[in-house]
Amino acid sequence: MPAKDSVKRVCLAYSGGLDTSVILRWLIEEYGCEVVAYCADVGQQEELDGLPEKAKASGAIDCVIKDLREEFVSDYVFEAIRGNAIYEGVYLLGTALARPVIAKHQIEVAKTTGCDAVAHGATGKGNDQVRFELTFRALAPEIRCIAPWREWNLRSRADCIAYAEKFDIPITASVEKPYSMDRNMMHISFEGGILEDPWRAPDEDMFVPTSSIEDAPDEATEIILGFEQGRAVSIDGELLTPAELLTRLNVLAGAHGVGRVDMVENRFVGLKSRGVYETPGSTVLHVAHRALESITLDREVMHDRDRQAPRFAELIYNGFWFSPEMDVRRATIDATQVNVTGEVRLKLFKGNVIVSGRQSPLSLYSEKLVTFEEDGGAYDQTDATGFIQLQGLRLVRERDSS
Repeated sequence: MPAKDSVKRVCLAYSGGLDTSVILRWLIEEYGCEVVAYCADVGQQEELDGLPEKAKASGAIDCVIKDLREEFVSDYVFEAIRGNAIYEGVYLLGTALARPVIAKHQIEVAKTTGCDAVAHGATGKGNDQVRFELTFRALAPEIRCIAPWREWNLRSRADCIAYAEKFDIPITASVEKPYSMDRNMMHISFEGGILEDPWRAPDEDMFVPTSSIEDAPDEATEIILGFEQGRAVSIDGELLTPAELLTRLNVLAGAHGVGRVDMVENRFVGLKSRGVYETPGSTVLHVAHRALESITLDREVMHDRDRQAPRFAELIYNGFWFSPEMDVRRATIDATQVNVTGEVRLKLFKGNVIVSGRQSPLSLYSEKLVTFEEDGGAYDQTDATGFIQLQGLRLVRERDSS
């Protein structure tokens, strides 16, 4: 923890939500420093409205907003999809993927605005504190970090609400409905408050981009996704930027109730936590990408990548995006994706993503070899006899002892 009198200016990762609104004022009160509010636009949409005015009204000397949407989707979301990164078999890592790109640019803003420290609103119980601070250490270890949740005497959301009321800070959270919501272009996450009881079902009015199964259309929507080297590039033949493509998929899939997840996950700090997520577009991308890999990846390459995928997801989840081991894994993933080019046809219906076709100019699938009809001698079935015998040698328990 830096000495308070040594901190002159702090770059705060600012969302305008309850925690960071309180933190902005708290930094001024406790450290007597100037605060530069920094907001990364990773697809929060309306949550950015009026943010500079709110930050300055709360005491910030400046509010810097950086549009990171294209970089976030291209360099982080798509990379996770190419590596089949799914944490604990369910979570598509929407929050975990946003943190390193946010923290990376926070360091850049801190340097350009003359800050000698950075601050974040992550609690001492969560994963985000690790994700932010490991990125800070990897990219600029000389810049000091302030983590208010590990310093102040505010112990709960209710305490923060009371602090905000004391200083007339406008907030949207309430004591009655204090669950936390984090939104970006990839997903919306909900946790805390009423969701801390893992038996309680989420309120239906909580969800934003996804329809309930009951309200989803009674007719499927069919789309064709185009990929180049594992990256989605088009919908129904129309080339789109990464952010445009994910935005459109979110709308299409969300209308059909695709991408809702309710899970209890293992946080890096050792706690179990209940999280509810909406990830419509990326759910479609994961299914489509996997389908295309089925005809373009060599069997052993696919199986080896799949063995590494849980570790890749774990590194993302735990905040090690900027680490030597992550560099190695991303380079390996690049090698696996060279031939993952083609199209996948899918149907979206009542929460389901159904693959109905896949094709690629680099396909390894051979209809001539696999057919049950006459193959013209392309495959000699008698070869299987020796193959099976060799595979079974180690399984024979009674051996000739002579």
